[in-house]
Amino acid sequence: MSKDAILVVSFGTSFKETREKTIEAVEKAVKEKYGDWEVRRAFTSKMIIKKLKERDGLFIDYIDEALQKLADDGFERVVVMPTHVMNGTEYDFVVSISAGFRDRFKCLRISKPLLTSEEDYDAVIEAMEASYLKRVFDGPSSGKAMVFMGHGSEHYANASYCQLQMKLIALGYEHVYVTTVEGFPSFEDTMRFMSGHKYSKVVLAPFMLVAGDHAVNDMAGDDEDSLKSRFIDAGCEVECLIEGLGEHKEFQDLFLDHLEQVIKQ
Repeated sequence: MSKDAILVVSFGTSFKETREKTIEAVEKAVKEKYGDWEVRRAFTSKMIIKKLKERDGLFIDYIDEALQKLADDGFERVVVMPTHVMNGTEYDFVVSISAGFRDRFKCLRISKPLLTSEEDYDAVIEAMEASYLKRVFDGPSSGKAMVFMGHGSEHYANASYCQLQMKLIALGYEHVYVTTVEGFPSFEDTMRFMSGHKYSKVVLAPFMLVAGDHAVNDMAGDDEDSLKSRFIDAGCEVECLIEGLGEHKEFQDLFLDHLEQVIKQ
């Protein structure tokens, strides 16, 4: 057995199809690149872990359970790879819990979330361009806008969404917006930012690893307070891309780059 292990830590989702397309796709990419390493999974959402266990009989470890198993199985070098978008609450959980296991391994390191360094924002926008924007703005683009919907947080790391929006504007993406479900900019904020333009069509996509409950309901749902419904009420044609970031190789590669930086250390 290899004494080296990579623990891929995701928030998780109870939606099987998007889990296979995103979380499992990222894990597969890790396994393909690091074939000599043991690759395991953990989630940071205890609610999702509980739901999957009770509904589907699917058992997924929380961070401490996964690390304990790695220690019990005799692994010596472990790299924890979070698939979180920003250095927020969930990433804090990963760091604090992992810290309690440092004396159980010869080496324990943690890679960084998607948006960490200044260079990460440029790389993420390049990935957005390749995965979404080329497709959305292909052909006549007059009167069209694209809105990426993030989760949002009360954590100070929520500023990552604002920095991404400013970076998009600075690079000339004047019809690309970033909004959030539970932070700033809110749906109302983003619609105010867009009010100076007369958009006839808006394309929506989740800025999340998976296209789960928030994408299906908060973004693309038929309730009057969903993002889709608000734009329809504003007179726009709306197209919803139910695609998690993890479905796209460009974003998988960004997580792998962060992982490689840690492994090279």
